[in-house]
Amino acid sequence: MNIIIIEDEKPSARRLQRMLTALNMETETMLHSVEESIEWFQNNEHPDLIFLDIQLSDGLSFEIFEAIDIKSAVIFTTAYDEYALQAFKLNSIDYLLKPIDEDDLEKAVSKFNDRAPKQKKVTLDFDDIKKLLVNPIEREYKKRFSVKVGQHLKLINIDDIECFYSENKGTYAYTTEGRNYLLDTSLEQLEDELEPHKFFRISRKFFVNVNAIKDMVSYTNSRLQIKLNTFNEHEVIVARERVKDFKEWLS
Repeated sequence: MNIIIIEDEKPSARRLQRMLTALNMETETMLHSVEESIEWFQNNEHPDLIFLDIQLSDGLSFEIFEAIDIKSAVIFTTAYDEYALQAFKLNSIDYLLKPIDEDDLEKAVSKFNDRAPKQKKVTLDFDDIKKLLVNPIEREYKKRFSVKVGQHLKLINIDDIECFYSENKGTYAYTTEGRNYLLDTSLEQLEDELEPHKFFRISRKFFVNVNAIKDMVSYTNSRLQIKLNTFNEHEVIVARERVKDFKEWLS
């Protein structure tokens, strides 16, 4: 069987290659960008199966299919959450959620092998998938947090929070009234709970509320420093690898 991996993160591609080798499935070709993949498909016989990441270094992998009529079955490897994955289910596409689990990989491969040869090429409705990835199925986001203050519980409305940040293994909410509150959660958990149009994770340490941004200043190493309305306990810096996405989020 001819198999290729299209994945922009080379360590992830090598890990998947090793996992497939353990299933007696050899993969010699690994591609890492839309441009590289299009060129490869133009000059090579199409494989039986593609393991395809959604977000590549130079764009969405759907652009490959818009340029080339792919003659292969596809198993997506993706970090998108369960809501966006509804898109793949609706289009009868196999997918693996990162980080890839060995058992899930084996089941996906078995599902592929069980299909009759004529069924292995999937007809993909990329427009529908992209719509669901950009505008996932309506979901509820956090409207408030309950925090313990002494022997009391206090409710904090989400609109009253300027930022969330981590410090000394704790996660804190900083409010417009200038108070810090320790939360029983992590920044990773907050990624699924915060309204993405309102809050952005600018670094491993900070989420900021767009309505709390007072100023933005160029910073060293192509980064940005954020000035919030009242928060001044730490420097709030947009990580260099997130500056581009942050600017797009603002617009």
